[in-house]
Amino acid sequence: MINKKHMPNTHNYFVYILQCADGSYYVGVTNDLEVRLEQHQIGYDPKSYTFTRRPIVLKYYQRFTLIEQAIEFEKQLKGWSRKKKEALFDENWEEVKRLSNLKKK
Repeated sequence: MINKKHMPNTHNYFVYILQCADGSYYVGVTNDLEVRLEQHQIGYDPKSYTFTRRPIVLKYYQRFTLIEQAIEFEKQLKGWSRKKKEALFDENWEEVKRLSNLKKK
């Protein structure tokens, strides 16, 4: 019998980037991407960043099984420049790498 107490608790978590109507980007994390996108689109929370910037468009998402990894990646993306996020959307890994190296200097 498997001892579930010692097994990692894995689920689906998503880090996502939205493009808002004003052209800005919003980075978030959720365990239900479809529901969260609908909440952003309908203006579920009047205090949220996206409420006055609708409609929104999903530009990127990545799935994780561990929430800690998702939160870490979300924080990382929030620190990225606009150009670096756009290189990610295009899957232009050379440009992502180049822009990462520029910041280190």
